[in-house]
Amino acid sequence: MSRASLLAAVLTLVTATAGVRAGAQVVTESPFRCDMSMLSADTIARKDTIGASLAKKELGHSPLPTGYEFRFPGDAATISDVAEWIVTERLCCPFFDFDLSLAREGGTLALRLTGRPGTKAFIEADFTRWMK
Repeated sequence: MSRASLLAAVLTLVTATAGVRAGAQVVTESPFRCDMSMLSADTIARKDTIGASLAKKELGHSPLPTGYEFRFPGDAATISDVAEWIVTERLCCPFFDFDLSLAREGGTLALRLTGRPGTKAFIEADFTRWMK
């Protein structure tokens, strides 16, 4: 194989690989909707129960450029509930970025829900019980 043929083959491979990577990235972006089919009926009920409990415990929220930060008490039960809620929420709403922060000395828990453009508007429409 000549050097020119080898270079052309490598260039073709690199171009094809770049196209697959770019295409795969676009395909994996989920729409802004909760896909509840990803959860069993029992999991949906548990997620709703935890969500209602967290809404009552919420200490406040603040807007972020691409989402919101929600603050909760930093006790063990609330931390466990938030973690369990995240596990199920990321199945039905995979477009969220989740960031948890616990303040030192038993301080508050901060849950940041962010994501790509459009995430903040989704939160404003879908999280009304947390946005009291």
